[in-house]
Amino acid sequence: MFTGIIEEIGKLQRIAPTGEGAELSIACDRVLADIKPEDSLAVNGVCLTVVSREGSSLIVQAVAETLSKTGIGKLVAGKQLHLERALLPTTRMGGHFVQGHVDCVGRVRRLDDARPGKVLHLAVPKDYARYTPRTGSVCLDGVSLTLSHEAQVDGSEAVIRVALIPYTLEATLLGGLHAGDGVNVEFDCLAKYMEQLLRHNDEPGKGGNLSMDRLRELGY
Repeated sequence: MFTGIIEEIGKLQRIAPTGEGAELSIACDRVLADIKPEDSLAVNGVCLTVVSREGSSLIVQAVAETLSKTGIGKLVAGKQLHLERALLPTTRMGGHFVQGHVDCVGRVRRLDDARPGKVLHLAVPKDYARYTPRTGSVCLDGVSLTLSHEAQVDGSEAVIRVALIPYTLEATLLGGLHAGDGVNVEFDCLAKYMEQLLRHNDEPGKGGNLSMDRLRELGY
């Protein structure tokens, strides 16, 4: 579990095939402090397992599914990466609950100036529009952000918008994105769990009285 608050920007030293997966060597500093093999590390928002340390580098592994469903498989040596260690029980919960389980790779439509920050327009498959309430949370390349508008459906895609404040532009790599760039997207896990519960609740024989109307009555 992560928070979407980036701790450090590391650099990919190499990515090497290992059977159907790959092994990544990442140069870093801050996240080395108390991390060890078998710990989890969010790399551009993807939860990966640390397998070893080599001096000032961490070695993490990615399986074939991770390479095919995220942007990890398209990384090249020299690429800068967002890094975050798994949270501790004593960690301040800035950001939101992030699992490191990427839902899709979005594509940058454009990045507009909106002084003092910027507004990022990102296209995702339209089926994900239901997870984008105004001021809801979304994780982009491992960064916890707030949606500024509900998604706008455009053909087979939905376009989401997030505001990037000056601090985010300074502390992350998002300000350097360009039209067409891919971004790892994880939608709010609480919304997905709620959707699953409502779906099962409506199945014959499941019983229960949870519904959207009931949730509204309870103030959700």
